[in-house]
Amino acid sequence: MVKIEIYSQAQEVAKRVLDLLGSQIKTYPYSQLGLATGFTMIPIYEEMVRMVRQKQLNLRGVRTFNLDEYVGLDESDPGSFRRFMRGHFFEPADMSREQSFFPWPDFSPDFAKYDDVITASGGIDWQLLGIGRNGHIGFNEPGTPWDSKTHEVTLTDDTRRANQQAFGGDWRKVPEKAVTMGIATIFQARTIILVALGQSKSAILAEALHGPVTSRVPASILQEHPGVIVLCDYAAGALLEL
Repeated sequence: MVKIEIYSQAQEVAKRVLDLLGSQIKTYPYSQLGLATGFTMIPIYEEMVRMVRQKQLNLRGVRTFNLDEYVGLDESDPGSFRRFMRGHFFEPADMSREQSFFPWPDFSPDFAKYDDVITASGGIDWQLLGIGRNGHIGFNEPGTPWDSKTHEVTLTDDTRRANQQAFGGDWRKVPEKAVTMGIATIFQARTIILVALGQSKSAILAEALHGPVTSRVPASILQEHPGVIVLCDYAAGALLEL
């Protein structure tokens, strides 16, 4: 059963994420971490950096695997997830490039190799996720097969609009293609932390957690995972049944 925790504000959610991450790394310092991007994650990475700098969190032994990346963007592009992670987390936390992996362009065009590296590393121990307004996890849009592994996707216009802020507010500048971990790849993580903030996520979060398990709402598959914790604020959790 999915465990749900609701907090009054984003900073409390971020602190709880770090409580869980700290416990994971204390238990296994060489953890493989699956990481997400997006504005929901910024306070979480800020808290991670703060704890690293105060020597409350030691990330020297971890490896990180990011969920996704747009196809065709150089790392210098403001919309690139590699730039997002370097700026918000990796560089401020003094993590080396050898610790982090992205599905594109590192493993293009044979994206199955990304799954192979994850498996060879022992699998993802702790996966951080957000949820899209259409229920996507990673960039797995509605209709993505449950057994999907890392693959290239065509993003819906709704998803591109949701990500337009990083592209000057013009959704047409958001790339049409991305590479994402598949649903099966995500589902194999031992622990999954799903974070949702804001009223715009309330309806889809309730549908994903309390509705039928259907590929129409990719995040609904998390109902069947044995180790999911959902952390949200009051606005995002307004429609949840506790």
